[in-house]
Amino acid sequence: MESIVCKFGGSSVANAKQIKKVTEIIKANLNRKYVVVSAPGKDEQDSEKVTDHLFNIAKAGNHFKSKKKNITGEESYNAVIQKFTRLINDLGIDGEDILQDLSNDLKKILPDPQKNDFFASRGEHYNAKVISRYFNKVGIASELALPEDIGFIVSEDFNNAKVVPVTYKNISSLSEKSGVIVIPGYYGITEKGDIAVFSRGGSDLTGGEVAYAMNASLYENWTDTDGVFQIDPRLIPDAEVIPRLTYKEIRLLSSKGFNVFHFDAMVNCKKRHIPINIKNTNNPATPGTLIVSERIPEETVVGIARLDDIAYLYVEKDGAGETIGFVNDLLRIMKDFGIETYHYPTDKDDVSIIFKQADLKGYEDDLKDTIQARLNPDNIELNYNITMLSPVGIGMKDQPGVIAVASTALKEKNINIEIIDQGPAQISFHFGVHKYHADMALKALYEALCRKGL
Repeated sequence: MESIVCKFGGSSVANAKQIKKVTEIIKANLNRKYVVVSAPGKDEQDSEKVTDHLFNIAKAGNHFKSKKKNITGEESYNAVIQKFTRLINDLGIDGEDILQDLSNDLKKILPDPQKNDFFASRGEHYNAKVISRYFNKVGIASELALPEDIGFIVSEDFNNAKVVPVTYKNISSLSEKSGVIVIPGYYGITEKGDIAVFSRGGSDLTGGEVAYAMNASLYENWTDTDGVFQIDPRLIPDAEVIPRLTYKEIRLLSSKGFNVFHFDAMVNCKKRHIPINIKNTNNPATPGTLIVSERIPEETVVGIARLDDIAYLYVEKDGAGETIGFVNDLLRIMKDFGIETYHYPTDKDDVSIIFKQADLKGYEDDLKDTIQARLNPDNIELNYNITMLSPVGIGMKDQPGVIAVASTALKEKNINIEIIDQGPAQISFHFGVHKYHADMALKALYEALCRKGL
C-alpha cells in the first residue's frame, strides 16, 4: 500500500478551525498515514508565535527583550497555556492532563543549552497530542508517535541538531502500526536522552526524514499558499504557481529568497526520488507545486528569486591571475570573519565576492585592513544596498539569448546591472541591481522572461 507523509506547518494548525481543515484533508485520502505537525501558528488572537514564547520562557524574558519587545517570561507562559486551552476547548476534547503536563514542563529547571531546546520543542510536542486526540474523537484511528518513544535520535548540536542514521531503522517500525500516525516535528532525542531541536523550520526536516525512512510514495508539505509562485505575488498579484520543479531548481530558488521549506528536508527525499508536493491547507483542491527529480521543461524560466540587502567586495591586484591560491586566500579571510559568500565572479586580476551585508557586523574596516595586510591588493571596494535577482529554469540551458533578453529588459527601464554571474549548470543567472531599482527590475524581468515566455 502506498503511504503519504503529510507535514502541516504552523498556519495549518494555528487554531481549531485550521485543525478541522487538516482533519478533512486526512479523511479525503486514506494513504495519508504519517502526519507531522508543527507548533500552532499565530492567529488573530496571538501577538507572537508559540515557539518564540517558549524561547522567551526558557530565557526568562530575554528572547523578546533582545527584539526590543517588553514581554516577560511569565507573560509568555500565560500566552502558551491560553493558546493550548483555546485549542482544547474549541476542539471539544478532554485535555486537562495535557494542560497540566504542559504547565509542569514549562516550570522545569534544566541547564543551558538543554533548557532552550526542551522548552522550544513543547509547541510541537503538545500540539501533536492535541491533534491525535482530536482525530480519534472524530473517527480517525490515530496513534501518537513521540520522537522519544520511536527512537528519533539526533546529534547533540542543540538548536541545530542533525539526524543520526540509526533513526531511519528505528522509525521504519512505524509501518507495523495501523491507523494514522501523528508525529511532532522540529525535535529529536540525543543518545543521552536530551531533547534537541533542529534549526527553525525543522518540522519540514522531520517530515522529510520520515518520508525517507518509510520510503513514502509522496511527501506533502501543507502550508498557507497555493504552491511556489513564479515571483513574489505581493509584487505581481497575478503571478502563477509553478506546477513542477526539479530539486535543483527549488534549491536555487530557495537559496535566493524563496522561503519554501527547510532545504535539509529535501536531501533524503531526493535520494529516493520521493516527490514533494507543496499544497495549501486552505485550498486543498489546487494541485500545488510538485518537486521531482526530473521533468520535461515546458518553459525556459520557471521563477525569479530575489535577495535584498546584499553587498559585494571588489578586490583588484596586478598579477593576481598568475598567483596560485589568491582567490582561495581571499575566501579564507571571508570565512575567518564568519561571512557566508554566495558568488565570486572573477577576471584576470580582480574578483568580486557577494554576501549579505549584515554579515559584516560593523567589521568593514577590519575586513579591509586584513585583506590589505595579507594580500596587498591595489584596490579594495565595498558596495552596499544591492538586490540580487535570480531567474531559474532548466530550460534555460538549451535556449540561446536568455541573458540578452533579460539585460535588454533592464536597459529599457534605464536600470544599471551592478554585477552579474551565471551558474555553472547554466540553469540560473544572477543580476545585482541597486535596491532602489529592485521592484522595477523584478517586474521587468518577469514580463520579459515569464509572462511573455521565450
